[in-house]
Amino acid sequence: MDVTERIRKLLNDNPVILFMKGTPQFPMCGFSSRASQALKACGVPYAFVNVLEDAEIYETLPKFADWPTFPQVYINGELIGGCDITLELYQKGELQKMTQGAVAKQTNTA
Repeated sequence: MDVTERIRKLLNDNPVILFMKGTPQFPMCGFSSRASQALKACGVPYAFVNVLEDAEIYETLPKFADWPTFPQVYINGELIGGCDITLELYQKGELQKMTQGAVAKQTNTA
Protein backbone atom coordinates (compact mmCIF):
# COMPACT_ATOMS: atom_id res chain seq x y z
CA MET A 1 0.00 0.00 0.00
CA ASP A 2 1.52 3.33 -0.96
CA VAL A 3 1.56 6.28 1.41
CA THR A 4 -1.40 8.06 -0.21
CA GLU A 5 -3.51 4.92 0.19
CA ARG A 6 -2.39 4.65 3.84
CA ILE A 7 -3.42 8.27 4.46
CA ARG A 8 -6.82 7.68 2.84
CA LYS A 9 -7.32 4.51 4.92
CA LEU A 10 -6.46 6.38 8.13
CA LEU A 11 -8.94 9.12 7.22
CA ASN A 12 -11.67 6.59 6.35
CA ASP A 13 -11.11 4.45 9.45
CA ASN A 14 -11.00 7.27 12.01
CA PRO A 15 -13.78 9.86 12.35
CA VAL A 16 -11.41 12.18 14.23
CA ILE A 17 -7.67 12.02 13.62
CA LEU A 18 -4.77 14.26 14.48
CA PHE A 19 -1.52 14.18 12.54
CA MET A 20 0.94 15.66 15.00
CA LYS A 21 4.55 15.91 16.07
CA GLY A 22 4.87 13.50 18.97
CA THR A 23 1.97 11.92 20.83
CA PRO A 24 -0.83 13.40 22.97
CA GLN A 25 1.06 12.18 26.06
CA PHE A 26 4.44 13.46 24.80
CA PRO A 27 3.91 16.20 22.21
CA MET A 28 7.05 17.38 20.46
CA CYS A 29 5.83 20.91 19.69
CA GLY A 30 3.53 23.42 21.34
CA PHE A 31 1.09 23.56 18.42
CA SER A 32 0.61 19.79 18.46
CA SER A 33 0.19 19.91 22.24
CA ARG A 34 -2.54 22.56 22.08
CA ALA A 35 -4.42 20.81 19.26
CA SER A 36 -4.39 17.48 21.12
CA GLN A 37 -5.56 19.18 24.34
CA ALA A 38 -8.49 20.75 22.50
CA LEU A 39 -9.49 17.37 21.04
CA LYS A 40 -9.13 15.69 24.43
CA ALA A 41 -11.32 18.36 26.01
CA CYS A 42 -14.09 17.47 23.54
CA GLY A 43 -14.44 14.16 25.38
CA VAL A 44 -14.49 11.88 22.34
CA PRO A 45 -11.93 9.31 21.26
CA TYR A 46 -9.59 10.38 18.50
CA ALA A 47 -6.76 8.74 16.64
CA PHE A 48 -3.36 10.28 16.14
CA VAL A 49 -0.31 9.73 13.99
CA ASN A 50 3.13 10.82 15.15
CA VAL A 51 4.48 12.20 11.87
CA LEU A 52 8.00 12.28 13.31
CA GLU A 53 7.94 8.47 13.32
CA ASP A 54 6.58 8.11 9.79
CA ALA A 55 8.74 9.92 7.24
CA GLU A 56 6.45 9.01 4.35
CA ILE A 57 3.40 10.62 5.96
CA TYR A 58 5.49 13.58 7.16
CA GLU A 59 6.60 14.26 3.58
CA THR A 60 3.37 13.39 1.75
CA LEU A 61 0.54 14.74 3.92
CA PRO A 62 1.30 18.46 3.35
CA LYS A 63 1.00 17.92 -0.42
CA PHE A 64 -2.00 15.60 -0.05
CA ALA A 65 -3.85 18.15 2.10
CA ASP A 66 -2.44 21.30 0.53
CA TRP A 67 -1.64 22.35 4.12
CA PRO A 68 2.07 22.89 4.77
CA THR A 69 2.37 22.47 8.54
CA PHE A 70 1.58 20.15 11.43
CA PRO A 71 -0.58 19.49 13.31
CA GLN A 72 -3.42 18.68 10.96
CA VAL A 73 -6.87 17.80 12.31
CA TYR A 74 -9.32 15.80 10.19
CA ILE A 75 -12.97 15.14 10.98
CA ASN A 76 -14.95 12.74 8.80
CA GLY A 77 -12.01 12.59 6.40
CA GLU A 78 -11.99 16.35 5.87
CA LEU A 79 -9.14 18.65 6.83
CA ILE A 80 -10.33 21.05 9.52
CA GLY A 81 -7.01 22.85 9.89
CA GLY A 82 -4.07 23.26 12.19
CA CYS A 83 -3.67 24.45 15.74
CA ASP A 84 -5.13 27.95 15.40
CA ILE A 85 -8.29 26.86 13.58
CA THR A 86 -8.77 23.92 15.97
CA LEU A 87 -8.50 26.19 19.01
CA GLU A 88 -10.82 28.77 17.48
CA LEU A 89 -13.44 26.11 16.77
CA TYR A 90 -13.05 24.76 20.31
CA GLN A 91 -13.49 28.21 21.87
CA LYS A 92 -16.68 28.73 19.84
CA GLY A 93 -18.02 25.34 20.93
CA GLU A 94 -18.06 24.08 17.35
CA LEU A 95 -15.24 21.55 17.66
CA GLN A 96 -17.16 19.67 20.34
CA LYS A 97 -20.23 19.40 18.09
CA MET A 98 -18.14 18.39 15.08
CA THR A 99 -16.20 15.67 16.90
CA GLN A 100 -19.24 14.30 18.75
CA GLY A 101 -21.21 14.21 15.50
CA ALA A 102 -18.40 12.39 13.69
CA VAL A 103 -18.06 9.74 16.40
CA ALA A 104 -21.85 9.29 16.62
CA LYS A 105 -22.02 8.91 12.83
CA GLN A 106 -19.38 6.16 12.91
CA THR A 107 -21.16 4.39 15.78
CA ASN A 108 -24.46 4.45 13.88
CA THR A 109 -22.95 3.05 10.69
CA ALA A 110 -20.87 0.34 12.37
